[in-house]
Amino acid sequence: MSDKTTTPWSAGAATGIGSMPGGDAREAAKTVTGSLERLPYLPELPARGPGADMIGRTAGLLVEVYAHVEPSGWRISDRPGRDTRRARSWLGEDLDALEEFTQGYEGALKVSAVGPWTLAAALELRNGEAALSDPGACRDLAASLAEGLRGHLADVRRRVPGARLVLQLDEPSLTAVLRGSVKTASGYRTHRAVDRAVVEGALRDIIDAAGGAQEGGTPVVVHSCAPDVPFALLRRAGATGIACDFSLLTERDDETIGEAVEGGTTLFAGVVPGTDGPLSDPAGSVMGVRTLWRRLGLNPGTLSESVVITPACGLAGASPEYARKVLAHCVRAAGSLADNPE
Repeated sequence: MSDKTTTPWSAGAATGIGSMPGGDAREAAKTVTGSLERLPYLPELPARGPGADMIGRTAGLLVEVYAHVEPSGWRISDRPGRDTRRARSWLGEDLDALEEFTQGYEGALKVSAVGPWTLAAALELRNGEAALSDPGACRDLAASLAEGLRGHLADVRRRVPGARLVLQLDEPSLTAVLRGSVKTASGYRTHRAVDRAVVEGALRDIIDAAGGAQEGGTPVVVHSCAPDVPFALLRRAGATGIACDFSLLTERDDETIGEAVEGGTTLFAGVVPGTDGPLSDPAGSVMGVRTLWRRLGLNPGTLSESVVITPACGLAGASPEYARKVLAHCVRAAGSLADNPE
């Protein structure tokens, strides 16, 4: 792992993906910061309604691009309206709660936003088609998002001055964008696949805007809970970490995962179910990660440095009690990798 870079999180870290159940920002912040000492995060609470969902929250971050809610979803607007104000208000409430429970905190802290391609697949133009259908709209969205994220990260730094920030870009639609399987408004056709170089370039611009490739900048983790995560593309774009639902990985992914890990990319392994159900023992939860390491011929001693343990996806669909159990379970599972690397 010759070019492994220093990351803000320590070995044996665990974290969540983003969403939490319920609508109480203080309770969510208290749970996350109390459970995750090495890599807490700013929770999302989509149960509050439009504007608290991940698309609405990110739309509220955009600069000089606005959106409102239609029956079909979020649509780009000429000016900020009630939905934009609601999204910004809820984000402010969440940040206030996070600030309250991170007084004096020094360490890694993760914040999330939807990435440029999932945003382009979700936001509608005025004609009802996805922004993905218009290359110019995609460029404008990416530029607006980059500027909005700069401001968002600066705000979090002011609120939690001891934090070393980590930015997570949520890209669940990325594979569909690359394959050309995002459906049009009619549902009868799909939008044309976007060239991989264009996709990679837009992601690199966002990562560069966060300073992810610079010494002392904000490292960027790209998350997708879809199958066939494009590990090589994300690594080339400059992602410090790649987060996935571990259960969706296949042996076809081995080569690109091995290259990414050996190149210094951290694998955020979603090994714990995100919805209510029985939990195995922590060591059992990471058995698949150990098996992957053996299959790839990687040094077991690098596991706790190269892997962060997470739920398979967000916890919005879980009960509050299960969400608390899952975060604690992830911490114990990560500890088992650190304590017993073999």
